[in-house]
Amino acid sequence: MATMTAASTPAWATEKPTALLVLADGTVIEGRGLGATGSAVAEVCFNTALTGYQEILTDPSYAGQIVTFTFPHIGNIGTNDEDIEDLNPVARAGAVGAVFKADVTNPSSYRAASGLDQWLKKRGIVALSGIDTRALTALIREKGMPNAVIAHAPDGIFDINDLKRRAAAWSGLIGLDLAKDVTSGQSSVWRETPWVWDEGFGEQTDPSMHVVAIDYGVKRNILRLLAGLGAKVTVVPANTGAEEILAMRPDGIFLSNGPGDPEATGNYAVPVIRDLLKTEIPVFGICLGHQMLALALGGKTAKMHQGHHGANHPVKDHTTGKVEIVSMNHGFAVDAGSLPTGVEETHVSLFDGSNCGITLTGRPVFSVQHHPEASPGPQDSHYLFRRFVNLIREKRGEPALAERA
Repeated sequence: MATMTAASTPAWATEKPTALLVLADGTVIEGRGLGATGSAVAEVCFNTALTGYQEILTDPSYAGQIVTFTFPHIGNIGTNDEDIEDLNPVARAGAVGAVFKADVTNPSSYRAASGLDQWLKKRGIVALSGIDTRALTALIREKGMPNAVIAHAPDGIFDINDLKRRAAAWSGLIGLDLAKDVTSGQSSVWRETPWVWDEGFGEQTDPSMHVVAIDYGVKRNILRLLAGLGAKVTVVPANTGAEEILAMRPDGIFLSNGPGDPEATGNYAVPVIRDLLKTEIPVFGICLGHQMLALALGGKTAKMHQGHHGANHPVKDHTTGKVEIVSMNHGFAVDAGSLPTGVEETHVSLFDGSNCGITLTGRPVFSVQHHPEASPGPQDSHYLFRRFVNLIREKRGEPALAERA
């Protein structure tokens, strides 16, 4: 048996950090770097989901954020070309950084096309592992989501003072319109339908209705579920005017999810939504779309302390009396107390009582804060897409679909 000697191996070996997370208050957290090299300034949040890390990191709603995963083992099923959510992967809309507890291992899944480290490099996401994510999560819960710089340098050489300065100087997400950075560059038609095991995604061939989706940072699976219910979906950029949308003669209008401060995006989006609400066309919103619908109806939004990010959030639907397990991803919320007469609260978080859904009384208009397309239940909230389609069918004198198939 070989004997370790002081001359051959140090008694106490230390590993030089190759990645840092530097918070705006000056806190420096050291780890092992992976993914892209360089640095990014953003807000740090935590996500409690056990699965779906690729969908999370490619969700455009995470633009301007660094995601801390509370589940310790991330990356063990690798990555593939199917589990992405942004419409244009080349544009890299989504999280700019990621934080993991355990080192990423080699992938073990028949669906894996590459390892997570390789994929992070390709996406330009800076990441670090080997830190106590429980302690970071507790810090966020106590002090709120901090601004920070995440940096990765394989040689371990950092200008820490400069990183501290950048983290402290960043203004944060309040007042920041990020939808303009992640929206589509031009209008397009979406035809892909939901994934089926051992078959992959389908393609719509015979649509029965037309939905215009305003893209503030839309996720692919939202569009797939609409297409799967028979909708031809025309995706339009976030700054598209009401006159142009109505000229497309839609049967329904969808307000998508997206990143940033809803009031900032609302500067140009809310007037458009108000003009669309003057018609009798059914309207459905998710996440940022929900928040901007509330603004258009006279409500207010506010920045949350730690936000809601995860796939295990209980939400009650007051219209059915049922509780759903849903996916959440938002750092701003609708102030339920600000909703005017005629706007009814339909969904509420059972974690903190915050608003998760509204409807306009007597009108085919509603929205939810959570992500029904993300399937954590696994399909607890898919009925919302059928509810939207049924509003369209009702307006056309067609029989309703069962909300829960």
